[in-house]
Amino acid sequence: MPYPALVDLNLIRVFVAVYETRSLTTAAARLYVTQPAVSQALGRLRRDLNDPLFRRVGRTMEPTPMAVGLFPGFRDGLAGIDRTIDGVVGFDPAQSRRRSRIALSELGEIGYFPSILGAVRSAAPHLRVEAVPLDVQALPDWLSQGTIDLAVTSSPVAGGFEHAVLKSQAYGVLMSREHPLASAPGGITLADYLAADHVVVAGDSGLPRLESAFRRAGAVLRTDVVLNHFASLPPLLATSPDLLATVPDTIASGWAQSWPLVVHPLPLDMQAVEVCLYRRTTTQQLGALDWLYETVVRAVRGTHGEFFAIHGAARGSATSP
Repeated sequence: MPYPALVDLNLIRVFVAVYETRSLTTAAARLYVTQPAVSQALGRLRRDLNDPLFRRVGRTMEPTPMAVGLFPGFRDGLAGIDRTIDGVVGFDPAQSRRRSRIALSELGEIGYFPSILGAVRSAAPHLRVEAVPLDVQALPDWLSQGTIDLAVTSSPVAGGFEHAVLKSQAYGVLMSREHPLASAPGGITLADYLAADHVVVAGDSGLPRLESAFRRAGAVLRTDVVLNHFASLPPLLATSPDLLATVPDTIASGWAQSWPLVVHPLPLDMQAVEVCLYRRTTTQQLGALDWLYETVVRAVRGTHGEFFAIHGAARGSATSP
């Protein structure tokens, strides 16, 4: 059966939405139509192209080989059309009432979200911003399906997503002022550091790099105590003079201003951690996405992070890390 000479552009939008979300329900929500309307449009396109395009596998709509082949051209074509329209009409952040979803780690939400929200609301007072708990394993699916708009993470994300480096973060050694190594003349020696009792945060994206640095030094990182949250570190270290933690040095310096803690340079070679902003690849509302991406890049690059919130001090009483 020959292909039709013309295909309704709305059918292409439905196809792309279903392909990206793998869900009729989610595609309908994105397009602001009902699920039956999506099913009807998909049925028309199936007849026009003489291919089922998607088959239900469990709860997901899996594309056929023809759909996989069609998607790049359809997606790029829609993106070109939408960007052309945005170039004429433009995105007006002052009038936008859309919801934006940004995935952030615990530290990202504490340190960067206040600056992100301030930058967004200063230009887009009606735009709704939702911080989504970061799940590094789920990020490729979230970004490719449009579940989130952006993600701030220092963990690499597979899939070749467009991203910008926001920070390059080195690490330091944090401990109680009462720790035997706190007043070590000339700083901590590598031997003393390797032999010490360490506390780590399970979700710290720098932990694999730290473990690699230990291996290069011919040692194994002894994770004597493991925490779930960075916010638990300052009070634990302050009351545990036998433990030390290897954490981002800017955050450590900030905590040392208001807790009875000291920070020393890391005595072994550890690769710096890059904090990056990733953006979704889906095609909806690209003008809004471009604006949000650029706004978040400027906001995070322009701040040291508001990590003073972890100890509840007033803004003026602690030095920013």
